[in-house]
Amino acid sequence: MKRSFIIGSLIFLILIIPPIRIYMESMMIIHMLVQLPLLIVVGWCIGEYIENKYPKLFELINGNGVSGIIIFVAITMFWMLPRTLDEALTFPIYEIFKFISLPLAGFLLKDSWRKIKAFGRIFIYLNYLSMFGLMGWLYLDSPIQICNNYLLEQQKTLGWGFIFITALMVLYVLQSVFTDQSEEE
Repeated sequence: MKRSFIIGSLIFLILIIPPIRIYMESMMIIHMLVQLPLLIVVGWCIGEYIENKYPKLFELINGNGVSGIIIFVAITMFWMLPRTLDEALTFPIYEIFKFISLPLAGFLLKDSWRKIKAFGRIFIYLNYLSMFGLMGWLYLDSPIQICNNYLLEQQKTLGWGFIFITALMVLYVLQSVFTDQSEEE
């Protein structure tokens, strides 16, 4: 429990070191598919410690997990927009908001994921599957530069990254459908 807090804090401190932050933001695929998910992982790790320290508070504000998942989806959808990625590189206030909101999203995901029912988990998973596929298609098929701070080639590389993640998610769904789930129940 305390170990996950230390790991999350260390990852966060590493991510905010200026040379590392600048390097990660210099390539679009690393910015979107490495830095942003790592910030969510930071929130997940730190959230485990905080959630165990104040369980009644989180039961009160996020009892069934739905409110936390809604906020998580809103934050992650906001950061998937190409314009938002551009703004984070241009305006420091967006950069600060990124380093606050994404760990919060990870924390809310940690608290909410075990509380929502299987149907809600499947809905969220399939929602992200379609979003990743659409984002991949958008970045690959766009004939113009969507993000001003990145080249068209970097945009296409990110599109292939999203397509690859979508393919992995589809393979996971197929694996889940065609394997025996009776032992888990």
